[in-house]
Amino acid sequence: MKKFLKDHGIWILFAAAVISVALAAMSFFSNTSSPLANLAGTLASPFRSAYTSVASWFNEKQAYFKDVQALEAENEALRKRNAELEAAARQAEKDSQENKLLRERLNLREQKYELELEAAIITEHTVTNWTSSLTLDRGTVHGVETGDCVVSSTNDLVGIVSEVGTNWCRVLTVVDTDTSLGAQVFRTKDLGLAQGDFSLMEEARLRLDYLPADCQLLGGDLVVTSGLGGYYPSDLVIGTIEEVQKDESGAASYAVIVPAADFDALSEVFIIKSFDIVT
Repeated sequence: MKKFLKDHGIWILFAAAVISVALAAMSFFSNTSSPLANLAGTLASPFRSAYTSVASWFNEKQAYFKDVQALEAENEALRKRNAELEAAARQAEKDSQENKLLRERLNLREQKYELELEAAIITEHTVTNWTSSLTLDRGTVHGVETGDCVVSSTNDLVGIVSEVGTNWCRVLTVVDTDTSLGAQVFRTKDLGLAQGDFSLMEEARLRLDYLPADCQLLGGDLVVTSGLGGYYPSDLVIGTIEEVQKDESGAASYAVIVPAADFDALSEVFIIKSFDIVT
C-alpha cells in the first residue's frame, strides 16, 4: 500500500482535486440550474443582451419616426389650412375690388339702365390674321349667353360673347371681323355701323361705316353704342375717331376708330348678362 501510494500518490491527489472541483461546481450549479441549462444560458446571455439592446434601439427609432410622421402630418395640415386661409384672403380681396368696381358703375345704372353684371377673368387672349378674341372663366352655369356685351371697368366696350361653354366663354373683341354693332358719334349724333375690318384688325382698329357723305366728324370724337334694336345697351364707349375717309362710291364716308379698351392690358372684365331700361 505504501509502495502504491508512493508510486501513484500524486495522481490520486490530482484526481481528488478534480473530483472536489467538479463536486463544488455541481453544488453551485445545483443551487441555480442544471449544468446544461446554465451552460446554455451562459452562452446565450451575450446574445440576449445584444438582442435587448437592438430591440431597445429599434423601439426608440420606431417611436422617433412615429413622432416625426405625426409632426409631418400636423405640419401638412397646418400648411393646408394656411393655404386655405390665404386663398380665402385673396378671394375676399378680389370680392372687395369687384364690389368697388361694381359700385363705381352704379352711376351708369342709375342714369339709363339696370344692368346685371358678371365679373370674369381673362384666361386667354388670341390674336391672329383672322380673329381677335378673349377667353373668359364664366359660362352657362353663371348665366352667360351668346350675344352678351363685355365691358371694362371703365365702361369701355370690349366685345361680344360669341361662344359659351359650361364654365367658359369666347368673346370677339370690337376689332374682330365678325363683330358688328350699331354705333353713334356722341357729339354729332351721326349713326353708323361699327365693325371689324381685315386690313385694320392687325393695327387694333375698326371701321365706322355708312356715315353720311357730308358728316363733320373730327379726330377724337367719341363713338358709343347706339342701342338701336335693343340688342345692346346704348352709350357703351366703343372708341374715338382717328380719321374719316370717303368710300369708293363717294356717296358715304367711313371712319377709322381707335378702341377705348386696351385688350392687352385687361385682366378682368364684366359681362352684361341683362339690362333693363329705367323709365
